[in-house]
Amino acid sequence: MLKECAQHGYFRAENCPVCGQSGRFILNDRELDHLGRVLTGILRHFPDRYGLAVDAHGWIELSAIARAIAQRHPVYRWLRPQHLVAIAETDGKGRYEVRDDRIRATYGHTLEIELDLPTDDIPEHLYYPVTADEAAIVLEVGLRPSDRRKVHLSKTADDAVAAGKVRTPEPIVLEVDVRRAQKDGIVIMQAGKTVYLADRIPAELLRRTESPPSPATDPEPRAP
Repeated sequence: MLKECAQHGYFRAENCPVCGQSGRFILNDRELDHLGRVLTGILRHFPDRYGLAVDAHGWIELSAIARAIAQRHPVYRWLRPQHLVAIAETDGKGRYEVRDDRIRATYGHTLEIELDLPTDDIPEHLYYPVTADEAAIVLEVGLRPSDRRKVHLSKTADDAVAAGKVRTPEPIVLEVDVRRAQKDGIVIMQAGKTVYLADRIPAELLRRTESPPSPATDPEPRAP
């Protein structure tokens, strides 16, 4: 459920998490999920399907997207730019950026664009998940984009595990030496709340993290 509090803005819950008021209804869960997928698809992958085009930095006017979605999906004939702003501002991963009357995706693009995202205050280490089969290869040749335009790095090892579980039940997490990368001239940008982007990460800047022992293999089992 997506709602708006008159005092604290948009939120995804039954009641405002700040003041507890019920707020004004914006979108139900089905609409929120579908429109979020459509918006992400347009901004990252296929604006042309909706008769749209991103600019050099990935931006599209909010009003143009709202009109295009309403035309292709008449069930959303009521859609207005503020609905898209509400989706963007409440997205937990920070997948969107809204500036003035425009919106763009902050990461995940297959479109060829030049993102101008923040490069300050990047953590000393970032993380990347791989499968067991990929680990040795990546540690030998480094990271380069595959199905997307940038290498996507995670803020923490836990974030990397969560991202990696989309592809494998037990991802192996690699750690990136960010300070050395920056010293070598590699630009790393902050995209979402936990996502960072780079054009490449050489193998010498990667190392395999140590996995904590599982309860079943704990070398010091609890006494009965």
